Amino acid sequence: MSKYKSAPLRVGVVGIGWAGQQHIEAYKNLDGVELVAVAAMEEDLLRSIKDEYSVPHTFARWEDLIELDGLDAVSVAVPTFLHAPIAIAALERGLHVLSEKPLARNGEEGLQMVEAARKAGRVLDVAFNHRRRGDIQKLKGIIDDGELGRPYYAKASWLRRQGIPMLGSWFTNPALAGGGPLADIGVHVLDYALHLLGEPRVISVSASTHSELGPRGLGGNARYTAMKSSHKFEVEDFASAFIRLEGGGTLVLEAGWAAYRDEEDLMDFTVYGTDGGAELRAVGASNVPVADVRIFKEKDGENADYVVVAEPGRAHQAVVEDFVEAVRGGETVWGAHDGSLALTRALVLDACYQSALEQREVRL
Repeated sequence: MSKYKSAPLRVGVVGIGWAGQQHIEAYKNLDGVELVAVAAMEEDLLRSIKDEYSVPHTFARWEDLIELDGLDAVSVAVPTFLHAPIAIAALERGLHVLSEKPLARNGEEGLQMVEAARKAGRVLDVAFNHRRRGDIQKLKGIIDDGELGRPYYAKASWLRRQGIPMLGSWFTNPALAGGGPLADIGVHVLDYALHLLGEPRVISVSASTHSELGPRGLGGNARYTAMKSSHKFEVEDFASAFIRLEGGGTLVLEAGWAAYRDEEDLMDFTVYGTDGGAELRAVGASNVPVADVRIFKEKDGENADYVVVAEPGRAHQAVVEDFVEAVRGGETVWGAHDGSLALTRALVLDACYQSALEQREVRL
């Protein structure tokens, strides 16, 4: 019997920003899981979390956390440029890893992480929490049941009016973040869109990126701007991609931090199939936990449209539960959780950025 089935799972969390706090809360909600360590540079907040969640060990350095005796797994919830070094070091230490998205700054780093997971024989999962939305799960069931026939065209987006996160921080430095909204929120859109469509292989991409508002100090507001620093705005603030899928399907993707559009954020997905269509529009984006799904059908020559009402999803709680379940599943399960799905997302983003830079279609 795997020790993870008979003994408490001892976990640590690196990073205590919004995402890291979601991981901490999720672990504390689970029976048989002990949150034994947290590492972060924010001293006051770290002390507060230590007291609130009764964390036995806190560290300023992530290197010290992963050396803690008896640790089984770690969540990595830090800026993107740190994903690979922390995850690889933890995997080499024999720890299972749950990383925030995107997997890494690029596919090359992502591949190194996947190879480290395979070599160590440990779990590497990535937190794609938006595919756990109740509305997306409900639509996934409808598509999988064949209600829409064969999907052949889809468009998906996450768009903000003034939503550059932390204007002037690491988010706007390509060497640290890997990209702008395409890498930040676009990776969520790419993930849930391909998930809904049944994971078709991406054949090629033709993408464009624009940087019009961010370099002028526009596109941020109090909700998203948490700090100022010396980083220039050197990433895109809007991106779009035309993605050809195996089997002849098409996906059109948009991701924008800032644009002159409606004030409310929008996260959406529209699909046309041979026997029906569907539309999901979450106006308010991640602040709206669930949206109705409109289904477009025809019966006896008449429109037979209807609305599906979904329950809210469980976001990071579901992500962490899936990770814990995979770890407890033992070695027969671990090989299916090596980060390779997240790597496919990273490689598509690489192709999008290459396409935008070279102004041509890029085949994968």
